[in-house]
Amino acid sequence: MRIAVDCMGGDHGPSITLPACKAFLERHPDAELVLVGLPEAIEPANGWARVTLVAASEVVSMDDPVEVALRRKKDSSMRVAISQVKPGEGGQTKAHACVSAGNTGALMAVARYLLKTVEGIDRPAIASVMPNQHDGYTTVLDLGANVDCSAEHLLQFAVMGSALVAAVDGKENPTVGLLNIGEEMIKGNDTIKQAGELLRQADARGAINFHGNVEGNDIFKGTTDLVVCDGFVGNVALKTAEGLATLFASVIKQEFTRNIFTKLVAIVALPVLSHFKKRMDHRRYNGAALLGLRGLVFKSHGSADAFSFEQALNRAYHAARHRLLDRVHDRIAATVGSLPAEGAEPVDNPQGDGVTAAPHTPVGRVA
Repeated sequence: MRIAVDCMGGDHGPSITLPACKAFLERHPDAELVLVGLPEAIEPANGWARVTLVAASEVVSMDDPVEVALRRKKDSSMRVAISQVKPGEGGQTKAHACVSAGNTGALMAVARYLLKTVEGIDRPAIASVMPNQHDGYTTVLDLGANVDCSAEHLLQFAVMGSALVAAVDGKENPTVGLLNIGEEMIKGNDTIKQAGELLRQADARGAINFHGNVEGNDIFKGTTDLVVCDGFVGNVALKTAEGLATLFASVIKQEFTRNIFTKLVAIVALPVLSHFKKRMDHRRYNGAALLGLRGLVFKSHGSADAFSFEQALNRAYHAARHRLLDRVHDRIAATVGSLPAEGAEPVDNPQGDGVTAAPHTPVGRVA
């Protein structure tokens, strides 16, 4: 498996990405890395086994507007790294997946421009996982790629997310929840209500397994395998969960180090505390997939440390190794033909299933 890495992305750049890449290579003897960045920045990796260095002359900063990354910085490390997963004339790619900790908006825009979206999908979405009380995790999307979403977009997210869970977790019929302010059908704004209706129609046709509306705490209860929301809400939920996990760890440490007696109790409870820390460590869940593209692209947190960035590399590696792109596209191809186009009006249907006009054309396997 060959993975392209944008070494300049994120808050810390090569000081974090290079050590993470080195640790990743030590743990994966069958992996290769394509390290992209400014020549002087990636020079320390010169001579590493199973590494190819690719020079870029520009860097997309974390506060660069999307248009700057897309139109002006055409030789940025981000763009060059993404281009490694773009099929060439013979349908082959230079890398199986790409990882970047760069500007989320820029990453999505450049990836969408270079790789294009799957036929029938209007917008890519960012999908990642959050821990739940079943000692597992819940997949959530969108986590920040699309601030404003239509009901049709949320339906497409449900299809893409179901394909992701089916491919990665082996759950062929994962349950889908629509994030809302209550479980009742009458709750939520107009977009959420419309999305709920579309999801129920898709469930009736067997396209997805729709559980119904879920609330924020259901993410951590593990009520459904997948939770769908717009990018604004999803990103707030993600950052809130990460902040809460950090708060828990900090408070527990403060309480167990308050005096000699609490320190003795801490020694006894050390195995439990260690397991708790591991389960709640948000760094273990770093690495979000950009679903809906004709190539595998993974987004790392911009503030990721070396351990966290390595987890993003791990996710990209396992996704490529398990042919996630083909499997997701196959799943989408089987269902996307029955999805309503954005803005399509309902038409009369003998079955009364609410099928809308102008369905998208199914997509085949991408090389």
